Amino acid sequence: MPSTVELSHEALASELQSALRACLAQAPAFDPPPTLDLAVVAYPRQAPAVWANVLVTREHPGGVVAQIDADASEVRNIRYLVDPTDRERRSVAWQAGADWTRLNDLEILHGQGPVRSIAPYPASLIKLMVAVGVGRLVDLQRSQWDEPWTWQGQTRPVWAWADGMVTESRNEHTSALVALLHARGLADEPDPMAATANGQAASEQRTVDHGGLLQGGLNALFRFYGLPTLRLARTRADGGWLNRDGSGVGHLQMTAWDTVRLLWLLLPAVMPDAPPPPWLRGDEPPLLQAHTAQRLWQLMDDQALHEALSSAVAVGMPGWQPGIPARVPTRWLGPDGRVAAADRQWPGDVRPLQPQAQVQFAHKTGTTENYLSDAGWVRSLAPGGRRYLVALLSTLGSRHAPMPGLATDWCIPALGARLDAWLAQHLG
Repeated sequence: MPSTVELSHEALASELQSALRACLAQAPAFDPPPTLDLAVVAYPRQAPAVWANVLVTREHPGGVVAQIDADASEVRNIRYLVDPTDRERRSVAWQAGADWTRLNDLEILHGQGPVRSIAPYPASLIKLMVAVGVGRLVDLQRSQWDEPWTWQGQTRPVWAWADGMVTESRNEHTSALVALLHARGLADEPDPMAATANGQAASEQRTVDHGGLLQGGLNALFRFYGLPTLRLARTRADGGWLNRDGSGVGHLQMTAWDTVRLLWLLLPAVMPDAPPPPWLRGDEPPLLQAHTAQRLWQLMDDQALHEALSSAVAVGMPGWQPGIPARVPTRWLGPDGRVAAADRQWPGDVRPLQPQAQVQFAHKTGTTENYLSDAGWVRSLAPGGRRYLVALLSTLGSRHAPMPGLATDWCIPALGARLDAWLAQHLG
């Protein structure tokens, strides 16, 4: 069995920093210099959880370690800034040749620390927040998984909309569920930035139903659970959530640290010995009921898009780099071993990789031209092996990919492979 003696917050932070440096060293020069926000929470057996968060920014290309207290509460030394857009609602900070001298007076998302970081748009990782919102509706008995829900003339059970949103990252499925959140009263904060960031006011305003579940809007809920950088803002009652709808970049926000802590809140449903989140008092009702959280983890387990920290679907493409050695759900494999999902088919045969898979990676990815994200739970297929949460948000979207059809540069799966190998040595 591997020793856990060497595994500490400091050792993990050092490895994340080294891994990010190596990732960028093997990649071409990016224009503009990228931001990568990487967080990991590792769960040694019969030992306390270990965590770290490291950010690479334009001002800190070598990486800066987030200062996090012993209770795993919010980051203290980072001032997260809102991703800016122009009048046409286009992201302006990460376009090639972006002039940062013109980016003045950026809005603060959260924090007052000395290190500034524009929080990258999470891309389709925001669908994790939508999925949590749908789970809340089910727990509050405002919806049911089997309930038929109609959006723009299409009727599907709620679970089917959620499946397409998470496993294939379908935008139209996301719109249908955003409309559901509005219709059932969970998207009720038009200006969450005006609310307090420490959750105090939110907790005072929450009410509790007979089942012990908090009532209230989704953004207030995130604040109540100590996740101040998560927000789903300016979405529309008709399901609009993209830039063209007045939402999107600058209004849908996540950071890596709050993303792994969101997943930590859901973890007891599938990891009975998960330590309780230390930043909470301990008397809070659950974010989601166990059976609902299990449903969300199953959706993430069925993820088709292994094209970021894990990269099996891209096997066979020139320059392919293996990532986290995760198993691809067989539901996506055709007779020739190629993955077909999200209205596309990847060129390589995944079948030879399946026996070599070491872990199950329940996750959600996100990619646009300028952004790439991936977050989820990794656990060993072998008994007693590694277990950890990981979240990456970055500005290394598809325009940085070496060829069409890829989500990002090959340095991202290489980063996933290195982290997983290091954690396997320390966790089993």
